[in-house]
Amino acid sequence: MEPTTPARLAALRHAMLQHGVDACLIPSADPHLSEYLPAHWQARAWLSGFTGSAGTLVVTADHASLWTDSRYFAQATQQLAGSGIELMKQRVAHAPEHIAWLREHLRPGQSLAVAGDSVALATARQLERQLAEAGAALRTDLDLPGQAWTGRPALPDAPVVEHPLRYAIQARAEKLDRLRTAMRKLGATHHLVSSLDDVAWLTNLRGSDVECNPVFLAHLLVQAEGHATLFVDRGKLNDALVASLAADGVRIADYATVTDALSELGAADRLLLDPARVVVSVAAAIPPEANVIEAANPSTLSKARKSEGELEHIRETMRRDGAALVRAFRRLEERVAAGMRQTELDVDALLREERSAQPDFVGESFATIAGYQANGALPHYRATAESHSTLKAQGLLLVDSGGQYLGGTTDITRVLALGETTAEQRRDATLVMKGMIALSRARFPRGASGPQLDALARAPLWANGMDYGHGTGHGVGYFLNVHEGPQGIRPPVSGTALVPLEPGMITSIEPGLYKPGRHGIRHENLAVVVEADRSEFGEFYAFETLTLCPFDRRALEPGLLNPEERAWLDDYHATVRAALAPLLEDADLAWLERHCAPLG
Repeated sequence: MEPTTPARLAALRHAMLQHGVDACLIPSADPHLSEYLPAHWQARAWLSGFTGSAGTLVVTADHASLWTDSRYFAQATQQLAGSGIELMKQRVAHAPEHIAWLREHLRPGQSLAVAGDSVALATARQLERQLAEAGAALRTDLDLPGQAWTGRPALPDAPVVEHPLRYAIQARAEKLDRLRTAMRKLGATHHLVSSLDDVAWLTNLRGSDVECNPVFLAHLLVQAEGHATLFVDRGKLNDALVASLAADGVRIADYATVTDALSELGAADRLLLDPARVVVSVAAAIPPEANVIEAANPSTLSKARKSEGELEHIRETMRRDGAALVRAFRRLEERVAAGMRQTELDVDALLREERSAQPDFVGESFATIAGYQANGALPHYRATAESHSTLKAQGLLLVDSGGQYLGGTTDITRVLALGETTAEQRRDATLVMKGMIALSRARFPRGASGPQLDALARAPLWANGMDYGHGTGHGVGYFLNVHEGPQGIRPPVSGTALVPLEPGMITSIEPGLYKPGRHGIRHENLAVVVEADRSEFGEFYAFETLTLCPFDRRALEPGLLNPEERAWLDDYHATVRAALAPLLEDADLAWLERHCAPLG
């Protein structure tokens, strides 16, 4: 029988007592500081019972609190019920409010422990400074959750495969050459890369160690003059792949030996690393005499700026994905109208079936969110066999889904009207649409960042006294993580750097509105930053919408759209029809034409 959450917390507190620790911090992290984690590092979920992707647990001898953002308030309330863990609602996503709480509650001479393989070097420094103000100390030499964790899952062992050059566009050796040029400019002799998407992109390799993210557990150590070493479980690679990597100057070493390699650096070596992307336990192996250069991974920005060759594949992937969605939505609509019993789980199955039939489909890019009526008000809702809703021929269904293809990663949200809707629902959906159109049509100067544009999507809601608690847009990888940095469109957060939007960067545009117990709205497309024009004031950029699937206009109130907004929506649907019609026929084509007809 699995231990209860109180029993798991008791085991953690016992370990804390044994080591003289007064508080334990359990973040959502692994040795690569990933957003989505292999089961082996889901300690926070195991201890608390809260399974959302973002959350931080703090445990003391007599108290436990979990911080998460507004996307997960309802889910956390449900999953933490009866656990003895207090929910702490973050005002801003990813804001480290738990640090202030710890500073207030720890007394001089007390200590906080956090596993060194789950905290970034930069975060640990911030913690140390804050705790020092309270006279408390930070310990990163203990993995107390690991000591308490019974039946901890093993490390994943999925195979690693080549991302074919036809899709990768740029050869592995060329990417490493560009990286070495950047290293030399920074004066580095070595560069440590621990972030999984950077490792996968640089090496043109993909895996499946993390659900829905085609990455694999590895570190990469690159010499400016010499070879690169990929620290990975050798059993994941076949001999042909090892030989191919060797031909490009990439050697293989065991995953666990990255610290051994770092410990061999000397006074003549200058190691480049990103303190926000390398964990304490790995950085601790660097000898004090070695020189460390702290800067962002050069590959992060290179990866974010998609090449024209990559964008060609992405545009074709969007066509195929859009056609799959049309088929799935048409089938769903007909089933509901005919009175067939359909649930939120059936929506997930239909999408998976249609996407799986597309060329080069690999898997889903995240777990499908299909929220009917009130469930749509939970931004990261996930239907389960134990808890889901049956669809009816009325109201709204929010569907947020995506696919991983060899030629790109998709992420799209549509709100479907399954039958009669209320005036409130149509008004809310239209206000969110107005915000989406405003941001999609934006022109902005070179150097502008996402936080400078975020208010464009919120303004129609603000004008009506409403808002939403999540960011408006996130970067998206190329057959990689569906959430990718460094760019993002979100409200400004004090102390965070503004990352300019550059041509080739892909971002989601996804404003929303959530009314608990009633309904949720979110419209989402992916768009790429493109050059727009040049004037006496400099260069200006714009967004090219990539996603191709009609919006359900039955969920809208067209009278609330001004002429420019109506024109944008009609033009978008004309583009969708032209792109998808050649891929569809019969009932699917008729459905497309009906949903892409001008508003009139």
